[in-house]
Amino acid sequence: MFELTMAAVSAAEAGATAGMLMADAPSEPGAALRVGRDRSVCRLTTPDDWLFVSRVHLEFLCGPDGTWQVSWLRGSQPDPSSEVRLTIGEHTRSLAYGGTVPLPRGGNGELVIQDRTAPRSVNVGFFHEV
Repeated sequence: MFELTMAAVSAAEAGATAGMLMADAPSEPGAALRVGRDRSVCRLTTPDDWLFVSRVHLEFLCGPDGTWQVSWLRGSQPDPSSEVRLTIGEHTRSLAYGGTVPLPRGGNGELVIQDRTAPRSVNVGFFHEV
């Protein structure tokens, strides 16, 4: 089982935990969870007017061996208006626009989509239960 939690945080709500959303999927080949503004394809959605988040921003995909990966999908703009950071344990790294990173089997961590123009972020936690 792969679980996601998401909180959309603006400067006025910093430190608040209300409004957390959750989604999960079995760790079966081809299973996918998406984060973005498009409610028709994303299990976790952000406010419609948060344009620093693409219609489909992050995609978590389960591979043939039951491990998961995350991709920052390219949007309609050549340059993103956000940055994405991935934290696993004590290690934080930037996720490249259009890039994909494997996630640790049985691990957990967090991705932060940070608006480059305002103090807003989308915090997505993940947990892979094996």
